[in-house]
Amino acid sequence: QLQLVESGGGLVQPGGSLRLSCAASRFTFEYYVIGWFRQAPGKEREGVACISSSGGHTNYADSVKGRFSISRDNAKNAAYLQMDSLKPEDTAVYYCAAFLGRLCVISPMSQYDYWGQGTQVTVSS
Repeated sequence: QLQLVESGGGLVQPGGSLRLSCAASRFTFEYYVIGWFRQAPGKEREGVACISSSGGHTNYADSVKGRFSISRDNAKNAAYLQMDSLKPEDTAVYYCAAFLGRLCVISPMSQYDYWGQGTQVTVSS
């Protein structure tokens, strides 16, 4: 069982930055694709970004391209989401998720077998 724990959320002003972290419990973390998802109040959960198990391949939702960057450090069993130029519409609970595989795709979400508990990101002045 892979356990994921997100951290790094908080309140930030528009235009600001945050870096989310996803810590994994398992030493075989390097075999898992990692995705970041978000869910705003009253909206469906949506994919934000994903990274392949090796870290060599990434995908982003159009809404965050050029502003967000996903990365991972397999030696530390961790993944990250650097979020820059934040907008109020980025406000949501952010989740990291994982599935055993190589190449990443953001959807369908159903292929992600393991989920963290989420961390709140609020972008507001």
